[in-house]
Formats: sequence, C-alpha cells, structure tokens
Amino acid sequence: MTIRSLFATRFSETTLDDPALLAELGDACRDLAVEDRAGQRWSRDHGYRGYTSYASLDDLPVRDPRFADLVGHLNRHVARFADACAFDLARKPRLDSLWVNVLKPGGTHSGHIHPHSIISGTLYVDVPPGAGMLKLEDPRLPMMMAAPPRRADAAEELQAFVYAAPAPGTIFLWESWLRHEVMPNGARGERISISFNYR
Repeated sequence: MTIRSLFATRFSETTLDDPALLAELGDACRDLAVEDRAGQRWSRDHGYRGYTSYASLDDLPVRDPRFADLVGHLNRHVARFADACAFDLARKPRLDSLWVNVLKPGGTHSGHIHPHSIISGTLYVDVPPGAGMLKLEDPRLPMMMAAPPRRADAAEELQAFVYAAPAPGTIFLWESWLRHEVMPNGARGERISISFNYR
C-alpha cells in the first residue's frame, strides 16, 4: 500500500532575535493599553478581556518607531514563509495591518480566520507561565461528516487540533485561512502579543 500526505498546511515558528526590541515593544504595548481610549472602549463594548488596538489604531508602524523596527523583522520572516508555501506572487507580501493584544487572566479569543490577507501571525511579547496557547484547527473539519476521532497517539499532522505554546519572542506564521483561537489565559499576569496580516 502506498500512502501519501496531501494538501499540507504550513505553520512557522521562529524567534525575534532582538531582545532589546522585544523589551521596547513590551513597553509600547503597555503604553497603548493605558493611553488608547478608543481601543479600551472597543474592548469593553465587545467583551474583550483586556485591551486590543485592533479596531482603534491602524498606523502603529508610523506612529511608533519601535513597531516600525518590528516590521523590518517580520518582512524577512514572512518572505521566507511565503517561499516555503510556494506562493506564486508578483511581489513580496506587504504588511496590511498590525495590532496589539493585552489579554488579562481568564481572557480568550474564539475561533476565527483572517479574511482578505494571505499570511497572518503573532509575535508574543510577554507570556507568563500558564498563559493560553494558540489552538489550530484542521480546515477539513466542516466536511468530515461522520469521520471518527483520531487516537491520542496519532501523528501531529493527523490531529484535528494542534496546540502551539508560545514563549516571549516567539513568532508564529500561518496561512490566513487557517482557523485558530487563543485558549484562556490561565496565568496570573497579562499575556501581551502583537498580531498582523500580510497581503
């Protein structure tokens, strides 16, 4: 019997190799959480346990040079990931949006995708022990009908859900259509990350 694995889903894990920038980004994220009244209001109105600049600030790399420095790093990682995905692109992927997330203890983010982009990702700035992992969902689930569950010892590529545990400085990248969610923050402190989309 010949068995092949088809239709691979790419997922990248790498690290921001600039500890000083990571520390500066932590300060920048905390400053925004205190100063961005519109973001605070949106977070409160939408039941986001903590703060996000997702719907309030769309110019962070222009507004703050620390975020501009981050974009330089992300551009390199995303270009390599796009090549690993064998994307046939007329140009390198371009940053479309970038936002800050400060998730309080107990906070979570339900399953979702990122429409209108090709690569999405998150840089983890502060990840206290017990902070929620990233949960990735097999994109075939809606079409599986009566498929049985997988054994606990099944290979990662055969699991219906895969959990990725971040650390400070971790950068996760995935194709934007991949459904994912943030598991509840079980830590005592805030989990700080910066998410982004590329087109």
